[in-house]
Order: sequence, then C-alpha cells, then structure tokens
Amino acid sequence: MIKLIVGLGNPGDRYQKTRHNAGFWLLDQLVVNEHNRLAEDKKFQSEYGKIFLANHPLHLLKPLTFMNASGRAVSAAAKFYDIAPEEILVVHDELDLPEGAVKLKYGGGHGGHNGLRDIIAALGSKDFYRLRIGINHPGDRNQVVDYVLHPPGKAEQAQIDTAIIRGLNVLPILLQDGAEKAMHRLHSTE
Repeated sequence: MIKLIVGLGNPGDRYQKTRHNAGFWLLDQLVVNEHNRLAEDKKFQSEYGKIFLANHPLHLLKPLTFMNASGRAVSAAAKFYDIAPEEILVVHDELDLPEGAVKLKYGGGHGGHNGLRDIIAALGSKDFYRLRIGINHPGDRNQVVDYVLHPPGKAEQAQIDTAIIRGLNVLPILLQDGAEKAMHRLHSTE
C-alpha cells in the first residue's frame, strides 16, 4: 500500500516551468484536485501535506533540496513516519518516454536520473514505485542537462499535461486495487 507520494523537481521560480519539474506538476495538481495545500516543513526540507485519496491517508512531499539531493528529504519523511521503500511512489520526469506517455513501475535502477539515484542511495533500496512522466529525449546525451532544465514548447506541454491527468486518474486504482491493475489500466490506454 502506498503511504507516501513524492514529486520530484527543483525549487524556485527559475525551474518552475522546466521539464525536470514534471513530478512537482503532478503533485501540485493532485493537491488542487483534493482542495488541499502543501506547506514548507523544515524537518523534511520539503513542502509537505497529507490527504485522503480513495479513503487512504497519503503523505505528499515535494523536496526543496534540488533534484540531486532528493534522497535526503525522502529518507527523512520515510523514517519519521515509519514508511518502507515499497510504500513510496516517486513521480518523476522520464527521458526514455515520449511526451504524453506515463508509465508505472516498481523497482529498477535510476536510468541516469539523479533524483532517483539519490533516493536509492538514501533509502538503501531501489524497491519503490515510480510514476514516470514522459518528456522525450533531446537525441544527444550531451544536451540532456540543458534540455531538462528548459520549459517544453506549447504542444509538448499539452502532451505532458495529458500524461499528468492520466497519472492522476490511475492513483485511486493503485490505492484500491493494487499496482497490477493500475499498471494494466495505465499501459493499456497508451
């Protein structure tokens, strides 16, 4: 059962609209949908909130540590609330998926994503859920850093927003019916 949803991104106005903040975007929309808000919590170095979704209590976390140090915030919240890695869902941008695609997976490596790399190191486990929001790849690995730290074009943003809506729609299924049914629903509508 998922107890903590973490949206990955970078804090501050400079990064707010960049592709790397897709995880923040989903969490922000979830909070709006649930008529709630997040507040800064210094002990987690994050924006934090709690909601009930599909009759399940959920902790929500947006690390303010910058992407490459996300693990510090995630592990602090997990320890404080006694949440195991397998009870965590991390929402993040994914270069290996086209805009508009969204995939749910459990475990695996970091795939070069520095936020995931730091979370895996901090938790001492790669056994957590990931909701991967496609942002596409620039085509050249030397352009990745610049690409993820810039805003998508209008058409790309519309596709990413569609993926976020699809990701939000599958969360109640994940909570009520489990990961297998959520993955089936999400991946069969691609």
